[in-house]
Amino acid sequence: MGSIVMLFGGMILLIFIGVPVGYAIGLSTICTYASYSNVSISLISQNCFTGLNSFVLLAIPFFILAGVIMGEGGIAKRLVDLADSIIGFVTGGLGMVAILTSTFFGAITGSGNATTSAVGALLIPSMEEKKYGRVFSSTLVASAGAIGIIIPPSIPFVIYGVSTGTSIGDLFIAGIIPGLLMALVLMIACYIISKKNGYGGSDTKPSAKHILVSAKNGIWALLAPVIILGGIYAGIFTPTESAVVAVVYSILVGFFIYRELTIKKLIDAIYKTAIINGITSFIIAFSASMCKFISIERIPDMICDAITSITDSKIAILLLLNIVLLLIGMLIDIIPAIIILAPIFLPLVESYGMSPIQFGVMLVLNLGIGFVTPPYGSTLFVASAISKVPVDRMFKTAFVFTGVLSIVLLIVTYLPAASLALIQ
Repeated sequence: MGSIVMLFGGMILLIFIGVPVGYAIGLSTICTYASYSNVSISLISQNCFTGLNSFVLLAIPFFILAGVIMGEGGIAKRLVDLADSIIGFVTGGLGMVAILTSTFFGAITGSGNATTSAVGALLIPSMEEKKYGRVFSSTLVASAGAIGIIIPPSIPFVIYGVSTGTSIGDLFIAGIIPGLLMALVLMIACYIISKKNGYGGSDTKPSAKHILVSAKNGIWALLAPVIILGGIYAGIFTPTESAVVAVVYSILVGFFIYRELTIKKLIDAIYKTAIINGITSFIIAFSASMCKFISIERIPDMICDAITSITDSKIAILLLLNIVLLLIGMLIDIIPAIIILAPIFLPLVESYGMSPIQFGVMLVLNLGIGFVTPPYGSTLFVASAISKVPVDRMFKTAFVFTGVLSIVLLIVTYLPAASLALIQ
């Protein structure tokens, strides 16, 4: 029990006092190894290397790069124009455009933060011009960014698949219905709040001609998820290879079709991706080392025994598990959380008949809701950087949107068809 307290308690304490997540995980792991294990500390570096030595993980930097290039190359802007032509005229129209665009963009990048950054930069200023509340606009875009990690392709699904040996292609398919449900409930919430506050839509209703013109201008942006996902499901390329295809496609479209991508923008995109991937890889490495210690000490068995000692009801255990995961999602970044938690809780849910795929969607959705909950809500910080709204002013509205997203979470948890219906 002392090892669990030092490992997890130390990590959480370090995060709370401001130590970066990767360092917090690494320091708590080193201290726990030194105090509670006879294994040489030098094995930590070996475990770090082993955790990164996976071909599948190459998908992460390439999906990140694709997302940055698409934001710079005009693809995100055309997705906004298309969404605006379809739904921008209704009450709360610009908010719904943000949600619909986030769904489209998430189907290209697989990243919640990238989705929030690209969509927020385009729509938060526009929503402010239309007299939408700045807090509402920022929080809505941050909440819609969570769709980006559920709708396929999804970087967190890649991490989960690597951590548990689950088919990444099946995980991508399983994320389609939950991702669309997330967009639907956010749109309903957006409409109700906009109706109450008087947030209108576009001045004129679009004609069929306007929609067709927007679709024509955005056809290359719409083809991106079709090519990426279609190639995976048709067996033409693997999920990892699809990330490279996404990069090549975004470069070709940005340079030669939309002509908004320049050499300077491409170099800047590569630079940004290198920084983000460096941080991500550092976290993954130490998370893998922590996970190895968890396995050696049989901590999953101890935690599962503790949970089942409270109740043996499947409904109650899954509800309790969701509460635990939601709380963890408020404190820890999604990538280390998946690497650490998936091996712990998967045996428990499998003993109650839940498939690894359904649990993967449930786990990622829980942690995705953590994107918009304090104190660690990463998409809240991205939206705050764009809108200049202090994060603490967004918390109240954030809990409204996380409440409606929790409805989707319950559906995924207790209705297997919500994630498994499309898998053959």
